[in-house]
Amino acid sequence: MSIKNYFKNPLSWVSGDIAIDLGTANTLVYIKGKGVLINEPSIVAKSVHDDKIIAVGYEAKSMVGRTHREIETVRPLRDGVIADFNMTDGLLQGFIQKINMNRLARPRMVICVPSGVTEVERRAVRDSGERANAREVYLIEEPVAAAIGIGLDISRAVGNIIIDIGGGTTEIAVIALNGVVTKEAIRVAGDEMDQAVIQWFRNEHKLEVGQTTAESIKKSVGSAMRIKSEMIAVKGRDLVSGIPKTIEVSSDEIRQALKDPINAIVEAVKRALERTPPELSADILDQGIIMTGGGSMLRGIDQLIRERTNVPVNIAEDPLLSVVKGTGKVLENVKKYESVLI
Repeated sequence: MSIKNYFKNPLSWVSGDIAIDLGTANTLVYIKGKGVLINEPSIVAKSVHDDKIIAVGYEAKSMVGRTHREIETVRPLRDGVIADFNMTDGLLQGFIQKINMNRLARPRMVICVPSGVTEVERRAVRDSGERANAREVYLIEEPVAAAIGIGLDISRAVGNIIIDIGGGTTEIAVIALNGVVTKEAIRVAGDEMDQAVIQWFRNEHKLEVGQTTAESIKKSVGSAMRIKSEMIAVKGRDLVSGIPKTIEVSSDEIRQALKDPINAIVEAVKRALERTPPELSADILDQGIIMTGGGSMLRGIDQLIRERTNVPVNIAEDPLLSVVKGTGKVLENVKKYESVLI
């Protein structure tokens, strides 16, 4: 089945410029003058035989771990960068068709990239945008977009520090005068937390759980600090007998499972702070750290960073939308923000 026939949408044709937060876990698409029209998982379902796209986004996610041998689900972005060029193209095309983009339109695109990406990785993102029919493709670093999205005036001579915990990367950036002064990017974030949960169940309970189950456990009872203990029923496959099994575990166990990736994030924050010039450090003590991204919603992670750094920490009002909102603001006024585009 071709992707053209797959997506039917009652929206009228759209022809505005596009801002894209192309994330490892989720992709968000903002249309100039209309706002965020797409917020879906960065997952593609394809035919094994000819790589034809069968579904993207939520529809593809519902197939993860449930496909037969004719269909494969793919996450084309890994650690914040493109791992599979063809499937990334398919993902973008699928989302653009979902919003009924006018096929004759040649929009401008602003796409977010992690701050640590190489020139080759940037080129790959630009190429994907161009293949999606963009007439111009601009790139912006995710922490900068997040800062703009939460309403900070990044043009001032005042230091602000952003921690953006996404699916594939955690990025810490000190921003002032329209630029990144200090940055630290590690490929430890939400996905690594999910893997830590999967590994914990394998090692401690000889139970195999899937990625979707691990993510659900992390969101429901995961935490970075000791909280009131609660029990949760977990279903998986017994690694010894090979048959399905349900066990009960406490939230304390999940906190233990998440310990290593969380510590890696805290250490990265400390490294960024250690490299920050003294005048900007003084600003940061006044302004505090601002956290964005899905990983910032893990219970107690803000409190843990506050305790380990002695710096105030605040979570952005809409942490999942900060980056795409900032990218959208840049799209609405490219001239104003041209100095932060890369």
